[in-house]
Formats: sequence, structure tokens, C-alpha cells
Amino acid sequence: MRLGWTEIILIVILVMILFNSHKIPGMMRNLANGVNVFKKELKDTKKSEPKKATKKSPAKKKK
Repeated sequence: MRLGWTEIILIVILVMILFNSHKIPGMMRNLANGVNVFKKELKDTKKSEPKKATKKSPAKKKK
């Protein structure tokens, strides 16, 4: 089900009424900060993951 322009405008108006237009920029700022922290943590975990060590089997001694 796809939303048309009228439904999107109605949803935006309802959000503005419910959350007050002064609170919306603060909420968006907090959301953006959360996304940035999440991305930073993902990058840090990728860097800190130890590389898989290859196990070398001991060489068999020839008799």
C-alpha cells in the first residue's frame, strides 16, 4: 500500500499538532546524533576486530 500526497500531508500535520512545531527540530537533532553515534560505533568495531589467525599445523617429521 502506497501513501499519496494527501495522506503524507495529513500525517505531517498530525505530527506537528501532537509534538508541537518547536519540539520537532530538537527531536530530529537527537535522531541525527543517534545515527551518527551508531555509524561511528560500527566503524570502531570493524577496526578493532582481530584478524582471523591462520593456524599452522606442525610440520610432520619424516623418519
